Amino acid sequence: MVRLDQAQDALQDTFDRLVDYSRDHQGIVLGGTAVAVVGSFLLFGSSRKQKQKPGSRELGGGSIDRKNIQREYKDYAQSYGQGEGEGILDRTKTTELVNTFYNLVTDIYEWGWGQSFHFSPLLPGKTPAASEAAHESRLAALLRLKPGLRCLDVGCGVGGPMRTIASTSGARVTGITINDYQVGRAGYHNQKLGVESLCEAVEGNFLSMPFPEATFDGAYAIEATCHADKLQDAYAEVFRVLKPGSYFASYEWVSTEKYDPNNKDHVRIMDEINYGNGLPEMRTYKQAEKAGKDCGFELVLSYDVAIASPVCGPWYGRLAKIPISFNRAIVNFMSAIRLCPAGVKDVHDMLINVATSLCAGGETGIFTPMHLLVFYKPEANGKDH
Repeated sequence: MVRLDQAQDALQDTFDRLVDYSRDHQGIVLGGTAVAVVGSFLLFGSSRKQKQKPGSRELGGGSIDRKNIQREYKDYAQSYGQGEGEGILDRTKTTELVNTFYNLVTDIYEWGWGQSFHFSPLLPGKTPAASEAAHESRLAALLRLKPGLRCLDVGCGVGGPMRTIASTSGARVTGITINDYQVGRAGYHNQKLGVESLCEAVEGNFLSMPFPEATFDGAYAIEATCHADKLQDAYAEVFRVLKPGSYFASYEWVSTEKYDPNNKDHVRIMDEINYGNGLPEMRTYKQAEKAGKDCGFELVLSYDVAIASPVCGPWYGRLAKIPISFNRAIVNFMSAIRLCPAGVKDVHDMLINVATSLCAGGETGIFTPMHLLVFYKPEANGKDH
């Protein structure tokens, strides 16, 4: 059995390297080697061991039982209205819906994108990975993190940014996510990369966090608080757990000043982005600024990182280069021979479709996933920052 497991793991790695190579080169290389590998998957069966990232044959539904994925996806889809700008029909179920969304998409995100579930402008002469790390490390500098401080990652996912920020700053970072499957994945990566002394992930709702008041020396959110039914509620909780004299930085998903609510194409694009990403609505950056101020924060900085530098590549550039046909062929094939459970294909199709919508939002300039807001929690004595 040990030899079979080893052979199976080697075959999995070979196939997934083939997939990665194809993505990197925007080509389709699913030839005889891949067919042989897939055939070997059928012979050796499916591994249950946790991996650095899920393999293509291990795509599932997070904490959702594999036989229930299709039903959960249908329930998710039916939670959104069909009318223009309608969004989630029952906003009281937003948190539950977001948890379902991340159960459905986390494996696919890791498989097709990586451990950092966010976008980044492409720095000249740098790889997407280096650009991603720079985008994350910017927050460590803005928060003035250093060894001995405690920082909060609001909506940490599987912890990619947390590990970068803790590693570059030396601060200890605690991440919170509503999704227990993501907690497990984050813990696995933290241990695998040897950063568990600085990083931890806990399960919880960032609208009601399990931390005492004034616990953290800094906090950040990377494309996460957009999932809150009411943004002010999320910011208020961050305000509560921050120590006075500390900073909170957030990359927010917002509509820009170019968005026209009377333009049907603009509305359609936003509706598609909301549906394909588990959002209750799309806010403006002005609404986000006001939400922070109404909680007691002082606004320190507000600008759209997506258009800040004239020399960087667009944030959606990497998304636009994903070999959609190749990825779809893999998932369709795995689903057809039942190596992927029913429903995974539907989820993948949803993400493929919303990728087009996100690119359209970026190309038209009506949407940004990285409007940077930096807030300051005043000290009791009124000391200026």
